Amino acid sequence: MAEVSAYKNDILQIFKEDLPWEKLSGRNILVTGATGLIGGCLVETLMMNPRKDYQVYASGRNEERAKERFKEFVEDGDFHFIRYDVLKPLVSDVSFDYIIHAASNASPNFFAKNSVEVIKSNIDGVANLMEYGLQHGMKRFLYVSSGEVYGEGDGRVFTEDYSGYVNCATPRACYPSSKRAAETLCVSYAAEYGADVVIARPCHVYGPHFTEQDNRVYAQFIRNVLRGEDIVMKSTGEQFRSWCYVVDCVSALLYILLKGESGEAYNIADANSNISIRELAEMIAEIGGRKVVIDVPDADERKGYNVVKKSVFATEKLERLGWQVQTIVLKGLKHSIELICER
Repeated sequence: MAEVSAYKNDILQIFKEDLPWEKLSGRNILVTGATGLIGGCLVETLMMNPRKDYQVYASGRNEERAKERFKEFVEDGDFHFIRYDVLKPLVSDVSFDYIIHAASNASPNFFAKNSVEVIKSNIDGVANLMEYGLQHGMKRFLYVSSGEVYGEGDGRVFTEDYSGYVNCATPRACYPSSKRAAETLCVSYAAEYGADVVIARPCHVYGPHFTEQDNRVYAQFIRNVLRGEDIVMKSTGEQFRSWCYVVDCVSALLYILLKGESGEAYNIADANSNISIRELAEMIAEIGGRKVVIDVPDADERKGYNVVKKSVFATEKLERLGWQVQTIVLKGLKHSIELICER
């Protein structure tokens, strides 16, 4: 028997959590954005459940990528792939009990070059999925939003009732502004039509399954060291962020889905992984045996950059549901890089 990777072993630890798994029994679960970092890990987790007695529907636009990502599940009768673009109304003959909407372009290069599409996918995606769910007996809708809804901030730790400044008259605002609007659309469907909705606000999430087009800083840094290069930073790296390993993020999503209070939003972050981008770069460089160098970005590169200097999340609300972080940042980075090297 092949040795289980550290990443998969991290996933298996989720099933030791005290969660009401029986709520999923016999249900149909739809996960959008299934080939993305968070959505893909969620699909893997749902499929690896030793007590799995439900159907998992993974949706995405790229069928070839999905076949490669989920090749170990394609022969499993409980796994189904749906080729679907959330910009369009969903057409299906399946009644989804749980819809977890994790489809969103989260890479800064999309913000700079495809801002219109980013806005449409975030807002229209919620509308299309919510309309389908309400017409087909949906039990709960989990919207995977973003910590960017908090805007630039003023130095405080972000709690779920905080709302910071976003300069909406800039293309870069396509992401935080549309995520805010999508959250409002979710709670509006709850207020007007009785939808059962919960919202997750992940911080900066890292993990092994990012695409070559993903230019988030952690992905760039990992590519550098895997190519045997020094890490090239496009700033001095003073920006201070909350980070979270993707497996811990997925664990949090399951807590929110199965135990969260309807109509509420929950931050997802690892309080022990509040570090600067420079510190993140140095950790990844240490793992790869390289060093960090600074390269000042040009004007085009800066267009998609996150302007927030400090983005630290309060997690007490999520922790009251019983959730706890299992993986420290250095361990999570090592497990991510190990899996990439094994592929």
